[in-house]
Amino acid sequence: MIGIFDSGVGGASIWKQIHDLLPNENTIYLADSKNAPYGYKTKEEIIALSQKNTEYLLNLNAKIIVVACNTATTNAIKELREKYKVAFIGIEPAIKPAALNSKTHKVGVLATQGTINSKLFHNSISNFSQVEFVEQIGHNLVQLIESGQINSQKMNELLHQYLQPMIEQNIDFLVLGCTHYPYLIPQIRKILPKHIQILDSGKAVAKQVKNVLEQNKLLSDSTQKGTAVFYTNADKAVLQSLVGEGFLVEKREF
Repeated sequence: MIGIFDSGVGGASIWKQIHDLLPNENTIYLADSKNAPYGYKTKEEIIALSQKNTEYLLNLNAKIIVVACNTATTNAIKELREKYKVAFIGIEPAIKPAALNSKTHKVGVLATQGTINSKLFHNSISNFSQVEFVEQIGHNLVQLIESGQINSQKMNELLHQYLQPMIEQNIDFLVLGCTHYPYLIPQIRKILPKHIQILDSGKAVAKQVKNVLEQNKLLSDSTQKGTAVFYTNADKAVLQSLVGEGFLVEKREF
């Protein structure tokens, strides 16, 4: 079973890519919405929450764990790998492809405070000194998504506020540095000029999950479609709306 956790419902965008690529694998998704967003918590708090989620998934016999949260990856994955024997797949903003392909040498990054302030993020962008990164913390975006307000007027106002300065600075790529943000792509696309490309990490993460399972001879040999179960410790309606009615969403304490 592939275990996946996030600070809420956002990582379901990662789950979908994994499920599409590896349909015969069983998956369990943990939405820690009660503690969302992780982006404003201390490194120590993020590590503790990530360990809690990991142990819950290990107790459910996860053979690999996907940290489907940029903030948890940048702040806790090193400690998780040191503490547990299971393989971990992390999420990092798609900085490299954006930087290598930018013609204007200006790349926008929309991410949480926890990701933008992390050492791992700064190490990533430091490798591309020829590119100017226009960073923007997505204040309140995760909270709005978690409360089911993806298409709200408030969301539209915030996206205009965050993206307009990037447009004015001539970015040609926008990197989404939070797994919640792919759910905002329809609104973002309406704001950005057509030539600006939007990058997120979903497909790359799914490919990495497959590679690691193959390397460790852990790929399922089942010819049956895998099961997918979703657990949340908050209201399950938002998560259910994102994954669709065909999948089981349960409320659990963890």
